Amino acid sequence: MKTVIVGAGISGLATAHALLERQPDPDLLVFESADRPGGKIWSEKTPEGFLCEWGVNAFLDSKPKTLQLARSLSLAPVTSYDASRHRFVYSNNGLRKLPGSPPAFLKSDLISWPGKLRILMETLAPKTGKDEETLKEFAVRRLGREAYEKLIDPMASGVFAGDPEKMSVNSCFPRIKEIENEYRSLIIGLIRLQIKAAKAGRKDRPQAGPSGKLTSFYNGMSELSDAIAARLGGRLRLSTGVESLTRNGKHYILHLSNGKQEEAERVILAAPAYAQAGILKNLAPDIAQILAEIYYPPLAVCCYGYQRNKIMHDLNGFGFLVPSRERRKILGTLWDVSIFPNRAPDGYVLLRTMVGGARAVDYAIEDKDKLADMVRGELAAIMGIDAMPDFVKTCRHEQSIPQYNLGHAKRLQKIDQLLQKHPDLILTGNAFKGVALNDCVANAYHIADSLAL
Repeated sequence: MKTVIVGAGISGLATAHALLERQPDPDLLVFESADRPGGKIWSEKTPEGFLCEWGVNAFLDSKPKTLQLARSLSLAPVTSYDASRHRFVYSNNGLRKLPGSPPAFLKSDLISWPGKLRILMETLAPKTGKDEETLKEFAVRRLGREAYEKLIDPMASGVFAGDPEKMSVNSCFPRIKEIENEYRSLIIGLIRLQIKAAKAGRKDRPQAGPSGKLTSFYNGMSELSDAIAARLGGRLRLSTGVESLTRNGKHYILHLSNGKQEEAERVILAAPAYAQAGILKNLAPDIAQILAEIYYPPLAVCCYGYQRNKIMHDLNGFGFLVPSRERRKILGTLWDVSIFPNRAPDGYVLLRTMVGGARAVDYAIEDKDKLADMVRGELAAIMGIDAMPDFVKTCRHEQSIPQYNLGHAKRLQKIDQLLQKHPDLILTGNAFKGVALNDCVANAYHIADSLAL
């Protein structure tokens, strides 16, 4: 069966790779409208010697499929420095370390004592009668307002560039809802899951936050996408978009941006949801309309390089996030040189700042010069960096991370129902069931396994 995959981001590439593993010589093509593979995986080594990650910068090694994918490509992942375990939140005019253990939680100056007591009372918090809650509603109900404002809110910005007042906790963090439903309390559930893991002799004990070590590659995340692209060889067609899709009998007809057509018995759409909506506007306008409702906010990524002796801060950590209550103009900054090797030339440091997202759209779309000045001012105010950077480069994503807002699960259910009218048409990508790279890779292997049955 001839299969065409549309989109060479990690979802499309990993799906193609998984299909090749199961059938060494399949009738397979991958079309990508851009002139490079990878999508939001994009590592750029600049002439100055800085390695800028304009999209995905790492994955957690607690999920096996991504490591399996790397091994199959003979890649050598690198784990993050120990310093990256230290994470900070900007609060009350200073950087406060996120507590990593119960004793550290009690000693932390990030949360007040009334706020700490409210978190400990989570075991008594009532369940909701709602079918679906926003992340804010869930966090305030279970953990209290202070924990929401100082912990959950900045985490939502860091992972999703999202607005917790609109994000669906059911879709964004389904495992959390499962724990609440099963154990009635997140704290009780976490304790019982840790006991169960200890009895089973597992080293990967459940934690309050995501588990595992941050992992990447020496030359950046593009090592992964480039290796898959190399394996695909001539099966990958860059600078070739798919404008629309029609059907002729048992075959789909892909109408390409170069004016040509391609026939296929099976089509896997792995492009962003808004691109899939455009492709399906003629074949399945009802599905296209739902896909078009998935919001992608703009996001700017700003890389700043400094001579190390210009920075007084010890940079002993992963970086910091900024709660919206602080009313700053950035979402947070990663201290890339303290996370992975080969991110800056000797004697220099690299800081990567995120601006914009669902709650700060106007900042993301600022003129680049104004954006650079704004970020420099924020780093001065938050980190005390008064020196002018030796290197500045910015990348703006007009449409960045898909938002799983209220109603997301119902939209997916409706799409699944409508797809029954279109056999051998598969939709995938980070707009559906997980925005993280690990989710995309796991979904790719799942699709390949289901097609091999």
